[in-house]
Amino acid sequence: MLTAEQLEEMLDRAAKRGACEALKEVGLHDDDARKDIQEMRSLLEAWRDTRRSVWLTIIKMSTIAVITFIAASVWMQLGK
Repeated sequence: MLTAEQLEEMLDRAAKRGACEALKEVGLHDDDARKDIQEMRSLLEAWRDTRRSVWLTIIKMSTIAVITFIAASVWMQLGK
């Protein structure tokens, strides 16, 4: 019969072994893994910033187009 401590130790070893295998499968098992993860996070943050900037630019351009249309309409009405 296993004691609670032995069972916990077995589970911990199995979990560590599973985590190591999972890291090996995705290529994050070597000494460069920390740097690789930091680079991936940096790329993800850059992508999010770019996406946010694109949406802001689209909103600004749309707003300017609407204001230009309104201004042109007013100018045409005043010119008649």
